Amino acid sequence: MGEPKGVAEGVPTAVRPDPRRDDGRRPVAWLRIIAPPSWSVTPSARSWCTCGYERHAIGRAAVLQLVAAHGEHRTSCPLLNPSLEGRAAA
Repeated sequence: MGEPKGVAEGVPTAVRPDPRRDDGRRPVAWLRIIAPPSWSVTPSARSWCTCGYERHAIGRAAVLQLVAAHGEHRTSCPLLNPSLEGRAAA
């Protein structure tokens, strides 16, 4: 008599918690590289961040430089490293 009508036997009626809990992390900086498998096609890349940083590169050497610049930006971005924000203002 305690079971609601229309519920199959053995089926839980309680709502289970979401297995994907939000841990507070959000993407801030992205690096997208387009490198087709053919060596005759020129690769390109784009690096951007929610702080306003945005760069584009076309060609193998330029893409490699952009990857390095993206890594450097991740170490100096005020959104990724809030402790550096005070140093830049001082």
